[in-house]
Amino acid sequence: MHASTSVPTATQAPTSPPANPYRWRVVDIVVASVIGVASGLVFLLWNVAYRGPSALLEPLWPGLQGLLDGPWLFAGVLGALIIRKPGAAVFTEVVAAGVSALTLIGNTWGAFLTLEAGLIQGLGAELVFLLFFYRRWSLPVAILAGIGAALAGGVNNLLLWYAGADLPFVVVYLVSTSISGAVIAGALSWFIARGLAATGALNRFASGREARARV
Repeated sequence: MHASTSVPTATQAPTSPPANPYRWRVVDIVVASVIGVASGLVFLLWNVAYRGPSALLEPLWPGLQGLLDGPWLFAGVLGALIIRKPGAAVFTEVVAAGVSALTLIGNTWGAFLTLEAGLIQGLGAELVFLLFFYRRWSLPVAILAGIGAALAGGVNNLLLWYAGADLPFVVVYLVSTSISGAVIAGALSWFIARGLAATGALNRFASGREARARV
């Protein structure tokens, strides 16, 4: 009588570790850049178009011009909702600001301060997505991110352009820019991202796969 040991006839190939969901791929960089450039073109148009409404709002109630900030705030929120990676909000907002800064069409703030504003606004949105650990991409979170971008940009504007403003102006301006950020940068960006996902254009992204799962 003797003992025998079983020898496996086949060996299993080692399984590769799961891909890091937060690591940027080439496609992420490309699409985020496209979003940033396209958003920057909107910035260029708004650099000129905002002057008409601003001339009406400023005399009506000082600080109410904050309602016009939204079109400069949406790039970071939209980029983050689509890419869903850390840094997407900052990346897309800075690229968009770069388009506005380099062309200077209708831009009276200068290249450096335009880029600085884009960085601050992007960080404001980025912080909100970070607080949710880059796991929540709902409409309420998008609205909060829009408000985050607005408040960060609003405080920056108060320090740079409205230094010494009285308390009523500060309150009205911050409330106005927050409303604009919530509606345009937050809610509108969420609906745009959802609409793009529904077309199948975002199938290589989690945002697109989530849209398909809802169908």
